[in-house]
Amino acid sequence: MAREKFSLVIITYNNADTLERCLAAADFADELVVLDSGSTDATVAIAQRHGARIAVHPFDDYGPQKQRAIDLASHDWILNLDADEILSPGTREVIERALENPHAAGFRLPRRERMFWSVQHPWSHRNAHLRLFDRRRGRMNAVPVHAAVEVEGPVETLHRADFVNMGDDDIAARVAKINRYSSGMVADKLARRQHFAGPMMLVYPPIFFLRQYVFKRYFLSGWAGFIASVLGAFYVFLKYAKLHEARKRRHRE
Repeated sequence: MAREKFSLVIITYNNADTLERCLAAADFADELVVLDSGSTDATVAIAQRHGARIAVHPFDDYGPQKQRAIDLASHDWILNLDADEILSPGTREVIERALENPHAAGFRLPRRERMFWSVQHPWSHRNAHLRLFDRRRGRMNAVPVHAAVEVEGPVETLHRADFVNMGDDDIAARVAKINRYSSGMVADKLARRQHFAGPMMLVYPPIFFLRQYVFKRYFLSGWAGFIASVLGAFYVFLKYAKLHEARKRRHRE
């Protein structure tokens, strides 16, 4: 049975370190669309070598930039990956079967995280993300920092498929991202949960650590899993600490 054609959509900026592997693992896509925001390394050359349709637009925010790339695609079905995300072996067959007369509006793919010097153990819990979808029934939302695709209609999870996020290759990179992301979320949360920042700062980080390290089985990844769980708890703490700080500053002003 013939499957639906789909476009692989990626936004890039100086992603030469990971883009080659990303594109090579997804070379079965019917079209590759790359929206670059002014790379100065070999990113564009790598995309050209893989036959991508390339456009350039200055980066303003993740959600709007992703939606621009989606709008450039020729096919209605979209595989939405970041330039540091690599499909695992065997995922091609699962995706192609899913696109044979699909009834869902979209499909989630489980994601494994790079944990510094290793990759998340395959037996630990993998969060699933909506990455394959019918753009006639969905688009990027307007959530700051963590914008994602939302669709109208049923969504299924492709449990036998997954991809690896290669984003943080050391602890310093993860800490820098935590600091950046937590600052970006303060403005959005300030109006909605400002009165609960103090209690959440006290209670939620240890709960998060236990959920991540024990119940999601990050302990299977050894010390890397322990460190990732601690830093995840620190991220939660930092969000509410900065929110508490912003509330105090607003009250003082």
